[in-house]
Amino acid sequence: MLLLAAGLALVATVGEAWLRLTKPFMTAHYPALVFTPGVGWLLAPHSVYRFTNQLDFWVVQRTNRYGFLDREPPSPDDIAQSCHVAIVGDSFVAGNQVPITDKLHVRLEELAAERIPGLNISTSAFGRDVTGQLAQLPLYDAFVQPLGPELVVLVFVLNDFVNNSPTLTAVAKGIDPDHPADQATARRDANGVLQLVPPNPKPQLLTSPRPASAALRSESWFAMWLNAKLNALVPTRMETFLRTNAEHLSHRPAYAAVLDGWLPTTRRALKEQFTQAHLPPVFQDALVFTAFALDQFQERSERDGASLVVLASHTMGGRDNPAFERLAMQAKARRIPLISQYDHILRQKGQPQDGNFRHDNHWNAKGHYWAAEALLEHLAQNPEACGSRAAHQESGRGARRKP
Repeated sequence: MLLLAAGLALVATVGEAWLRLTKPFMTAHYPALVFTPGVGWLLAPHSVYRFTNQLDFWVVQRTNRYGFLDREPPSPDDIAQSCHVAIVGDSFVAGNQVPITDKLHVRLEELAAERIPGLNISTSAFGRDVTGQLAQLPLYDAFVQPLGPELVVLVFVLNDFVNNSPTLTAVAKGIDPDHPADQATARRDANGVLQLVPPNPKPQLLTSPRPASAALRSESWFAMWLNAKLNALVPTRMETFLRTNAEHLSHRPAYAAVLDGWLPTTRRALKEQFTQAHLPPVFQDALVFTAFALDQFQERSERDGASLVVLASHTMGGRDNPAFERLAMQAKARRIPLISQYDHILRQKGQPQDGNFRHDNHWNAKGHYWAAEALLEHLAQNPEACGSRAAHQESGRGARRKP
């Protein structure tokens, strides 16, 4: 027993020394959050963001003047002399896991300069964690529209279907869907028509707070690393929390029918349900909210003379995946071009799983690079996407000349 204890102590000591010598830090540092009316919670401007999962990445970034993990937006003159591409999305676009130089929009600029020298592209990115397209609409209104981009790119990931649904969001986060949430969403009025609902800084909880992770509180870097490794091997289960929220909602008449016959198992299963051929009613309802969000983005982009495309991340799978096909049907119905990163990776003879971290499903540097390549390929094949501003201005002049 003494030999075993001594051996474990030696392993811990060596592991501690190795981690402190090879890793820059083992604890994350999150900037303060600032609530912007009509937009929601954003990171504090010009603040340091230090992020790690203690296994795959250790990244330090600064927020720009708007509170996004990006460079400062280009000047109006730079935008006027270029094809400006605005990228909108969730944590994949925010890119907490990689330096700014490795992110999709920055790589797009570099690749365009290398491969299509005559195409002068400038970019900006607006990503907010744990959001779907409904919660991203305020980002367009507050930050994208004033820039006047030629092209708006919506990055769509598998969990966006969940995040666009107030009911599924309530199940996943424990926020009461009958009260304004901390992110913009939509709600049916008395006639069943969907209406946008602005964010509220103090949402009401549905039942109880989300269960905390089993993180080991310790000053030991080795203990933190070991805890992260164990959590990766045996993910924290949330069945009780999710089921309690779903059962609580199912007793309300407005949610009883849509939740009939379905109870959640794990948080992961919420998004993966969309990869199945059969969708319970609550998941079909999520598609309705997603379609409404796409309608809203389409109306705004057409009003502002910008091209609109959807870039489906590799998490959506390929054209044989029901989740991708559901998004493809919605995009086709609105004539919104849809780019498949998954299919692009296969054309490059790559493996989609190589586009994310081993212990984190977000894009790694290669995933951002492949996304930039897929988007540049679309621009090369559809050069009119970078002529939307001139076409819109010409259309406006023609309209004014009419009697």
